[in-house]
Amino acid sequence: MRWIVRSYTVGNVMKELDQLIHQPVRLRIMAVLTALEKDDRVDFVHLREILDVTNGNLGSHLQKLEDNEYIKVEKKFVAKKPKTLLRVTNTGRSAYEAHIKALHEIIGI
Repeated sequence: MRWIVRSYTVGNVMKELDQLIHQPVRLRIMAVLTALEKDDRVDFVHLREILDVTNGNLGSHLQKLEDNEYIKVEKKFVAKKPKTLLRVTNTGRSAYEAHIKALHEIIGI
């Protein structure tokens, strides 16, 4: 009986997982960005190196997160070179925290 109740609870919690964040690369992106202080940013190149992904792969995932207002992308020039800075939005931080909370409930912590 206990297993049935636990299974039902896990099934309900799984519905709360954010499918946008659940994808492995996007989950890792959000983990890095939410580890920063509220208004801190990370450089695209540095994030790419941390995640060990290609420019195109990272760009594609960032676009999806930006389209859903989970992150803010800022492009500027520094010493005449393009620089892309990324930060998590309040919406993104809340979504990530809810996703992690659901994962914790699933594994029982």
